[in-house]
Parts: sequence; structure tokens; C-alpha cells
Amino acid sequence: MNQPLFFHHQVDEYMRLACDETHSIISPDQAPWVVLSHGGGQTRHAWQDTAGALAREGWNSLAYDHRGHGESSWSSDGVYTVPHFAQDQLSIAGCLPSKPVLVGASLGGLSSLLAQGESALEHYRAIVLVDITPQMDRKGAMDVLAFMESSVAEGFETLDEVADVISVYTGRSKRVNPEGLRKNLRMCDDGRYRWHWDPAFLNIRDDWETSPERLIKAAQSIEVPMMLVRGRESDVVTPEVAEEFLQLVPDCEYVDIRDAGHMVAGDRNTVFTDAVVDFLKRLPAVS
Repeated sequence: MNQPLFFHHQVDEYMRLACDETHSIISPDQAPWVVLSHGGGQTRHAWQDTAGALAREGWNSLAYDHRGHGESSWSSDGVYTVPHFAQDQLSIAGCLPSKPVLVGASLGGLSSLLAQGESALEHYRAIVLVDITPQMDRKGAMDVLAFMESSVAEGFETLDEVADVISVYTGRSKRVNPEGLRKNLRMCDDGRYRWHWDPAFLNIRDDWETSPERLIKAAQSIEVPMMLVRGRESDVVTPEVAEEFLQLVPDCEYVDIRDAGHMVAGDRNTVFTDAVVDFLKRLPAVS
């Protein structure tokens, strides 16, 4: 398997982001780029299978940890807003040798709308929104944050306990070997595992509740090709929410993935990646 190259990208004096580059197995020096921007509470490792599949299809990819997540810096003032994440995303895209396609799940998708939609410059070749729109179902979004908040204080005693919690929340079968979860957790001074993100990140709920109009305006300003990938069982992007977005942005392509919830890439990775690759293959050639 093509092993990713790990490095830190310095956004500014105080913020550096952990990154994995996975290079195409076909002419990597000439291959186009995809930036993989994960959802809130996740890490760059959520894209591991997708990055490998993209490499086999001739694409380089860069997956990174958001600020306050994984191995990236935490915000020095404990403030996390979508505009902060959008600026980080632009900094990541700007370090690449060619204009990338942005694939953004949840928070990563919202960030891409502001990053591209509020700029006079074309930063991305195209955008894929993974189960996210500006008008997300409020209850579904709050349920995600409630799950994240439920174990912040007490943490987990064992990896097996973490696997149980994830299985119940996602409806997926419990992992036989939970060792793979270790990269999404940090061992704290009290000997308990906690998620690998800054607890202050949960304050972003206030920003999500006040910015849909701004995000809608940004989305309608985007002129590059876009695709919305929805998990059919998602309670964050319901059918009504998806239809509303497609009416606001009529040129956006739409894919609905069966047997997937909000965590589309984790629930049905092969089907999800196939949909993304099909979209990439149909993009206009780079001039």
C-alpha cells in the first residue's frame, strides 16, 4: 500500500496542522490533487481508505487534522468558528502545486463554502460536500454534538468501551479489534482515554446556529463544480434539507448513498469513494 507522508503545515505563528500526503501510484509528480477535510470530532485518519483509493485512480491527496483535532495545535484562546476553519483550509490548499478539489465532510464542507464562496479568487477546482448543507437539520446536528459532549468529562477506561459507544451511536457492528481506535484518542493524566480534540471545540454550536444565511450566500456565489453526497439514513441532511439546498444551488450534483448515515465515508466507504471518483473523472480538464 502507498504509505502517506506525514508533516506539519504552519498556518501562522501559533497554529500548525498535522497532514498526511498520499501520492498517486500513477505519475505522482503530474497527478492532480484532492484535499480531504474531515468532520468535527474526527481526525485525518477518517480518510485513510479514501486516500488509498484515490491514489490507485491517479490522484494525490492531502488529509489534515483541523485545528483543535488530532495532532494539530489547539486554539490558544479556545475559540473555534467556521471562518477559522475556512482560513486554515485555504492555507492548506495554497501550499499545493496545483489547484485541488476539496472534499469536505460536515465541518470540512461548511468551511469550504466560506473559503471559496467569500473569495474573489478560485481556490478549488471543485467541491464535494459530504452530508452537509447550510440548512442542516438542527436536531440532527445537535444530536451529533450531544454525542461528542457525552463523554468529555469522564472519558473511557478501555478501547473496548470506546468501541461499544461507537457501535451503539453509528449502528455499525462493533470492531473485533479496537486497537485502530487508538489514533482517535489521547491518554490523559488520569489514565483514561478521551477523544483527540479540544473540549472547547464544542462551543462551535453557537457559530453553527448563527451562520446559515452567510453560508447560503457563500454557496450561491460558488462557480466551480459542486456535488452533494448524502447518507440516506442521515438525520443531519434530511431529504427536505437536501432538496432545499439543490433549489438554492441548482447546478450542484447530488448523490444519495443507501445504508449510510451522517458518517458517509465510514458507513459505505467503497460506494462513497466510487461516487467521488466518478465526479472527479468528469471534471473539465485543467488548462
